[in-house]
Amino acid sequence: MNSKATKVCVIGAGPSGLTAAKNCLQYGIDVKVFEKNNKVGGNWVFNAKTGHSSVYNNTHIISSKVWSEYEDFPMPADYPDYPKHDQIQQYFESYATHFGVMENISFETTVTKVEKISEYEWHVDYQNEQGEKSSEVFTHLMLANGHHWKPNHPEYDGEYTGQYMHSHDFKGVDDSWKDKKVLVIGAGNSACDVAVESARVADTVSMSMRSPQWFIPKFMFGKPADELGTLTNRLPKKLRQLLFTGLLKLMQGSYKNYHLPVPKELVLNQHPTLNSDLLDYIRHDRIKPRPAIQSFNGKEVSFSDGRVETYDTVVACTGFKMAFPFLDKAFIDFEDKNRVPLYKKMLHTEHKSLYFVGLFQPLGCIWPLADYQAKLACEEIIGNYQRPINMSAAVTKEILNPHFDFQNSARHSTEVDYHKFRRELKAELKSVGVDIGQAPAGREKHYKDFSSNTIKLQTN
Repeated sequence: MNSKATKVCVIGAGPSGLTAAKNCLQYGIDVKVFEKNNKVGGNWVFNAKTGHSSVYNNTHIISSKVWSEYEDFPMPADYPDYPKHDQIQQYFESYATHFGVMENISFETTVTKVEKISEYEWHVDYQNEQGEKSSEVFTHLMLANGHHWKPNHPEYDGEYTGQYMHSHDFKGVDDSWKDKKVLVIGAGNSACDVAVESARVADTVSMSMRSPQWFIPKFMFGKPADELGTLTNRLPKKLRQLLFTGLLKLMQGSYKNYHLPVPKELVLNQHPTLNSDLLDYIRHDRIKPRPAIQSFNGKEVSFSDGRVETYDTVVACTGFKMAFPFLDKAFIDFEDKNRVPLYKKMLHTEHKSLYFVGLFQPLGCIWPLADYQAKLACEEIIGNYQRPINMSAAVTKEILNPHFDFQNSARHSTEVDYHKFRRELKAELKSVGVDIGQAPAGREKHYKDFSSNTIKLQTN
């Protein structure tokens, strides 16, 4: 046990960092949060001044509000099913204020180096916006700096001489995109959003995808897709897979009709791409599917099918690398891991006072489950929770038994199923007497009206 006065360092004041700090405060644990930006919300701060990725002007969440909100702090009743980025950022501001987290955040402060001195001694160097340097020692470290900030740039033969950017830097389109020929690389959520936004203004938009991808509409049978998916979450995973895959095929038809590669995997074996506009734009010839890129030559792009086309702008929506710039790579390095070796995606086998909060990618939203992880971390810090005796065996078992047959790739290194992961974390908490109860989504509940500070009853 730690004999020193407990003091927790939380790095990042995005959704995961906020809930980490909130739980520390609720458990009576001294906590300090370091945030590079001047606001809370992480990627949800539009036009962030830091090196973080941030949302673009028309970004909405891709999981519905009832399965995205923190379970102890519902979103306002007048929020739409898929709120826009400014509503989400205001939600995080209200959350942080309501739970007293704001007073514990050092804004515009960059953590430059973290060193482990002993099991309960972390030396943290940081500097403010004026370049003034300081350092402190903490007994525990909660990393919540996110995994969507270090761009993964694709590499091809040749050189592209047109305008090139990563989705990390994309903030929207304006009149300067008119008459431009745009190529979007990728087929994930960012790629679809960028392609659709560009197609509203640009002359032509093409979308290059290296491998097949399922595209899930945000609404199915009049309900948000994740609400509909919740109805099947207790079914055997094979049956659930077949039902969801068959339903998509029935609704969308063969992807051959869209000139898209046909997926060979069942739908839940991949991280989902949710977009209601892409297939419609493809069928209207506003977005043109293209295969993998082979090489660049000036503004010319050669594709694997032999086609050569010229583009003014290339936007690489090729994901991010998982990185912790303040840690020595010899200490922690998950960048090239196809499976991240953490118990419940948060506990390291060797470092008992180190916690990763929100370092997972669910078929759903991270935020409520990051809250569960933070609770579990606090339960261990105060001495209630006991991690498995053989952590290496526990981590190996978890890696060998994924929730679905996720693809063996860095993109799926931390993939989980929302509902299964929720049940697992809930069981860990229940083992120390913390009973979360049923998920509130889709049920009668109270919504806080942030503008009037009144409580309104809302039925979803």
